[in-house]
Amino acid sequence: MKLVKNILASKGSEIWHTTSDDSVLNAIKMMAEKGVGALLVMDNGRLVGIMSERDYARKVILQGKSSRETPVSEIMTIGVEVVDPIDTVERCMELMTDKRIRHLPVVENDSVIGVLSIGDLVKAIIEEQQFQIEQLESYIAS
Repeated sequence: MKLVKNILASKGSEIWHTTSDDSVLNAIKMMAEKGVGALLVMDNGRLVGIMSERDYARKVILQGKSSRETPVSEIMTIGVEVVDPIDTVERCMELMTDKRIRHLPVVENDSVIGVLSIGDLVKAIIEEQQFQIEQLESYIAS
């Protein structure tokens, strides 16, 4: 099974983030520009939360708040689940399923080195399955 560090090696480790005092509107604009469904919330280089499209929908739109006037700190999820570079894809999938989350920051030595989405993990699983199928076909053909 692939490890988190293998996925980051092929995906890259670019991290999109905002700060807790930024406006929700600015954060949503960045998410749209970058084509991502969540942003890490970092204050002074430290991970303090995560803001997702789900947070926006449930805590701004449904509550009738103003995106321009609401700070990210009011809607972000705190107590963020994180994974280590040597965690397996299987462990990440279990964590995402159990916690009903779609994004996992990857932390090494108290520093965020990347973010995995559910899509990244599904892609890794499909690639692994394709590799196994090719190996079995090769074995059968020989």
